[in-house]
Amino acid sequence: MPSLFIKNKKVRKVEVVVSVKTVLQVVLVVLIVSIGISAIKQSSHALTLIFVALFLAIGLNAPVHWLAEKLPGKKRGNRTLATSLSFVVILLIFAGFAASIVPPLVKQTGNFIDDVPHLVEDVRDQNSGVGKFIRQHNLEAQVDKFSDQLASRLSNISNSLVGTFSKITSSIFSMVSVLVLVFMMLIEGPRWLDVFKRFLPKHKREHAEVIANDMYKVIKGYVDIQILLAAMAAIFVFVPLVILDVSYPVALMVVVFICGLIPLVGHTIGAILVSLIALTTSPVAALIIFIYYVTYQQIENYVLQPRLQANATNMSPLLVFSSVIIGVSFNGLLGGLVAIPIAGCIRILVLDYVNRRNLLEPAEVITDTK
Repeated sequence: MPSLFIKNKKVRKVEVVVSVKTVLQVVLVVLIVSIGISAIKQSSHALTLIFVALFLAIGLNAPVHWLAEKLPGKKRGNRTLATSLSFVVILLIFAGFAASIVPPLVKQTGNFIDDVPHLVEDVRDQNSGVGKFIRQHNLEAQVDKFSDQLASRLSNISNSLVGTFSKITSSIFSMVSVLVLVFMMLIEGPRWLDVFKRFLPKHKREHAEVIANDMYKVIKGYVDIQILLAAMAAIFVFVPLVILDVSYPVALMVVVFICGLIPLVGHTIGAILVSLIALTTSPVAALIIFIYYVTYQQIENYVLQPRLQANATNMSPLLVFSSVIIGVSFNGLLGGLVAIPIAGCIRILVLDYVNRRNLLEPAEVITDTK
């Protein structure tokens, strides 16, 4: 009968020797990674601005290049002049938008502040229409509670104004920073590309240029289609705004256009803003505008945008729609804005890797041999 145990079995000892140099290298790598992650977190806002500027610069490169080639005489091909002219047009558009919406907004805010004492008197006057309505529906307790809350809010209005002013100042600074970065990227972009090419071996430059060109086509196609969809939405919403005599239709059209640049969720923001402004005209107008806008939003989000972006970026509508959902879940509006071009660029890199490694077998054609 074989024994279950083996006696006198030699036990081998394995010793792992780790040098001090290896330990120091591991500690140094961990320290560098930790510092890098901390630096990225601290500069996340600045990196976001740079990324947005890079995205806009790629989208504006085509019209700037076209304008540079159309300049007369010795100025032909001057990217600095073409970029300057393009930015003058952009600034004029922003100035027109501000001129169309800021003065009326300030005027209406002032009128509202002037009318507040009269509104309070109407509420307190039991013989007025508002007073009778309050007494008829037993709303005295709710009105008193609202008055107390309003007084509390007004007492803290200075702090609110300071916070609001700080946010507006920060937003203006971020916008100016992005515009300056875009301006510099458009001018210096070709020179930087030449520098990057020199880091690559000569036998890899042609392949890298093909990949970069395919990515550029994806981003350019995405920007072109998104601008087209935003312009369509602005025109479609402008018509009922004029028919219903809503205040500031041109300014609201610009708001719709800006919101339309954000995929999937942009029109939700636009619908809320436009409906609130239309509410100052009449509740019926606000309801009509809201229903009209939401209907168009559903058609664009689920029919127009996936198909048009799929054709422009050479992706399937399912991949387009899925990428937007993932982008919004990761980083809100910014994630939704850049999700489609990022997904298109990743697709190009993956397909290039698969094709170069021959990882994907050709599809077999099944024939009936019977």
